[in-house]
Amino acid sequence: MQVTIDKNSGYCFGVEFAIKMAEDEMEDGGRLYCLGDIVHNDMEVKRLSDKGLVVIDRDELKELSDCKVLIRAHGEPPETYKLAIENNIELIDASCPVVLKLQHRVKTAFDKIEKKDGQIVIYGKKGHAEVIGLTGQTMEKAIVVMEDEDLEKIDFSKPVTLFSQTTKSTKGFYALKAKIEEKMAAANQSLEEIDFTANDSICRQVSNREPQLTRFANENDVIIFVAGKKSSNGRALYQVCKAQNPRSYFVENEGEIDPDWFANGDKVGICGATSTPMWLMEQVMGYINSLDESITHV
Repeated sequence: MQVTIDKNSGYCFGVEFAIKMAEDEMEDGGRLYCLGDIVHNDMEVKRLSDKGLVVIDRDELKELSDCKVLIRAHGEPPETYKLAIENNIELIDASCPVVLKLQHRVKTAFDKIEKKDGQIVIYGKKGHAEVIGLTGQTMEKAIVVMEDEDLEKIDFSKPVTLFSQTTKSTKGFYALKAKIEEKMAAANQSLEEIDFTANDSICRQVSNREPQLTRFANENDVIIFVAGKKSSNGRALYQVCKAQNPRSYFVENEGEIDPDWFANGDKVGICGATSTPMWLMEQVMGYINSLDESITHV
């Protein structure tokens, strides 16, 4: 078999930056807490945990004081920074610059649309770390939409400004935009122009991976997509591969690989999410190469 790792897969800049900050901080000694998993990949979380990174949740954060806490790439709402000041917590802020810029845009749009009794709508996963940070810019008034049934939360007779979680599908965003436009036009037939603004705030480093993966999936006989089960970006990108190549398989690590997926002479492509470390994809590659001699079926 010929096994290749997709050169475009692996950490995005924001995740890579956050992990480097955590490792640098832990080199100086002392305990470092992280508010939530630093990345949606259990194996990478365990690797950093073995180095001393302590993952905490929001309730545990409230009980801490006089310590260091890492803010991961997903960003945080204003309340987190306020609590840190009150409890004398030093924040190691590894928020992705793309996410920080989006937070500012959402806050600005919210202040503007509030005066018109309008609504901020965010295309994203409710409860996702990044979305929590975004809704925090709107005093929790933003409407989070993921599925068609979520559209029922929107009052289409009022102004709407739409944003997207940075890691969502571009295709999904524009499909949602079209649905909102249609429903607003129906609800405002007396108006010459509906008050609707759609902001494509998807990170291009993420969205560009869709066409790249489409090509990669077609270039190989088998696709092994490596990602953590918690990664929404991973699930979305895996579906891109699956749509192009039915012999695409989602695994968290090499232990989930079935040798029956492969045949003699297969070209095998390994790829992953923006939260998948390169060392893990290389580990998977090593395991598949070790299977090569034992695969005799065609």
